[in-house]
Amino acid sequence: MTKVVLGFSGGVDSAVSAELLKQQGFQVLGLYLDNAGEAERLAAQEAAELRGIELEVLDVHRQLEEQVCRPFSESYLRGETPNPCIICNPRVKFRSLLDCARRVGAEFISTGHYARTEAGKIYKGRPSNDQSYMLCRLTREQAEHLLLPLGNFEKVQVRAMAEELKLPSAHKPDSMEICFIPDKNYIRWLESRGTVPPEGDFIFHGQAVGRHEGIHRYTVGQRRPGLIDGRKVYISRIDPVSNSIELALWEELFKTQVRARDFNWLVEAPSSPIRASVRVRHTKWENPPCTVYPEGDKVSIVCDEPVRSPAAGQSAVLYDGEQLLGGGFICEK
Repeated sequence: MTKVVLGFSGGVDSAVSAELLKQQGFQVLGLYLDNAGEAERLAAQEAAELRGIELEVLDVHRQLEEQVCRPFSESYLRGETPNPCIICNPRVKFRSLLDCARRVGAEFISTGHYARTEAGKIYKGRPSNDQSYMLCRLTREQAEHLLLPLGNFEKVQVRAMAEELKLPSAHKPDSMEICFIPDKNYIRWLESRGTVPPEGDFIFHGQAVGRHEGIHRYTVGQRRPGLIDGRKVYISRIDPVSNSIELALWEELFKTQVRARDFNWLVEAPSSPIRASVRVRHTKWENPPCTVYPEGDKVSIVCDEPVRSPAAGQSAVLYDGEQLLGGGFICEK
């Protein structure tokens, strides 16, 4: 029987994934990445025991701090808007799964992400809950060993399967928060780690129009309360050098050119311009066609239609139709 190592939290997605993999004839070994408290670990162990799944527990507190928490914090202090899951997936989660698979002689790894895999390639999941964007920085080796059993399902279908299987997690709320900031207050979390930027100026069309409370408290695209000259304004750029935040009108947020650094290709890296489509944030509706110009480990992306508020530190993710090509971190230069 072919072995697969499944990232198992005990939630509805991982529990249904385990059942689907077993139905497909796989021997499932669960791996719980322990970065929370005892209650969460015990709940995962209970869920695994209930489904007859062998579960290994791996303490990843140190790896998470070194590979995700610290870079996440440093990125915010640079005026960027990082996505911790995109950082964590290749460096901690999928690395741990693949290491475990090698150790136990498993051919495949698996998670409950809503995306599809075929012959080592990653594709979009169903439009209502596609999570392929989050997988843009996986290594090609990780992708080649990956099975995603939920890729052809919507979340409502998965919950219905969980109910049919009488899984305790069938009605468990979706986990939307950052796993290492369970109260969702990332500002307080950043400030608890030490020095944060001081107050500075809000700048609108070259003029100081107010004071901000520290650049780590704001993100590009965020609306600022109040009006300037009777119009709504939004954050368009965060400058850590001058410790200032630039404001703009809604129509000024849209850009046709985006640059991304440290680009991770899940296919053979092109040596000349290619056509693709791009997402600059984890949304399903904004995916315009574009032309991509490779520049070493960077890419320059020219969109056919403007995208809203591409934010430094977020990921620009490229697709060829349904296929995920890779992603890089949005930058200014």
